[in-house]
Amino acid sequence: MSEAAGAGAGPRVLVLNAGSSSLKHAVLDPDGELGDRGAERWASGEGAQRHARAVRHVLEGVGPVDAVGHRVVHGGPALLEPARIDAVVRRAIEAAAELAPLHNASALLGIDAASGALPGVPQVACPDTAFHATLPPHARVLPLPEAWRERAGLRRYGFHGLNVEWCARRAPEVLDRPATAALVVCHLGSGCSASAVRDGRSVDTTMGWSPLEGMPMATRSGSLDPDVVLRLLRLGVGEPALSEGLQHASGVTALAGHGDLRTLLEAPEDDERAALALAVFVRGAAHAIAQMAASLGALDALVFTGGAAEGSPRLRALIAERLAPLGVVLDPGAADDGVGADRPIHAAGSRVAVAVVAANEEAMIAAHTVATLARAS
Repeated sequence: MSEAAGAGAGPRVLVLNAGSSSLKHAVLDPDGELGDRGAERWASGEGAQRHARAVRHVLEGVGPVDAVGHRVVHGGPALLEPARIDAVVRRAIEAAAELAPLHNASALLGIDAASGALPGVPQVACPDTAFHATLPPHARVLPLPEAWRERAGLRRYGFHGLNVEWCARRAPEVLDRPATAALVVCHLGSGCSASAVRDGRSVDTTMGWSPLEGMPMATRSGSLDPDVVLRLLRLGVGEPALSEGLQHASGVTALAGHGDLRTLLEAPEDDERAALALAVFVRGAAHAIAQMAASLGALDALVFTGGAAEGSPRLRALIAERLAPLGVVLDPGAADDGVGADRPIHAAGSRVAVAVVAANEEAMIAAHTVATLARAS
């Protein structure tokens, strides 16, 4: 069984994850093996043609493909599952760009570039929000006046869904136990979230209407008292500056002067700014995990994923220390056992099973692309 679709003759799928100044790719071969991973990056502001050139360069290296799967960060209210891209689906992605302007605009550039380079080859949009379409009403609704909710389409969506779904599938294999009924997936990277998964379905998550909600992140504020924003508006901070500050100049960056968690963890003990930023981040992550455990009413297993969580035993240990009342105890001997590899890291006496699982959105995009095209055939 491969990490994406399983063995057997199948389509050759190109997976694309387009960023504002990058293009990541992977290829699912007909035998179901996902490989040929790569990334191309460039200076921001080079325009749409840069994505087109990057796609052409990828195709020169990977050769002919039967289909293309795209990561779309925000599917909005219309895309609640992966869908074959046509004019209607493209408009839905464009409409949701207001909710994730940088991410969806980049996805559209990748989609258009692939359409131009591969006319007639089917393409599938895989929204990060789709996995959280199963959120129950009490986890989805915002406690705001109904007129406001209806006018602006306000609700909680959730993000990181592709990787949360991957981790939920991998956890039983990594932990060598049946599928866990109550699982929390903690994704720590430049963006951070915790998600509650019951029997493979999302029931709660910390990110909401936008990726700003939840714990403090590398550059994002996370959840704030709404009156803080109102106060800043009253003081004359305009909407563009407010959006820029909350998205790109807050979180760890606001406290330490940078958003690099690795540098933060390696800072000398007398660096008070780094110590404060780290303490705020660890508190936020632990609170988020505990919040998701409360949503589940239990905690069978915890998965750490994302670049920061996968690469830092110390960060995982600091968070786990705060979760000891929930029964989380890590095995100190597992800390350096192949950093980045999927593996269990809990101590023998831990009530909660804990694993590190490497982020793998590409595997889920490939799997969803194959499944979506199979349903349409």
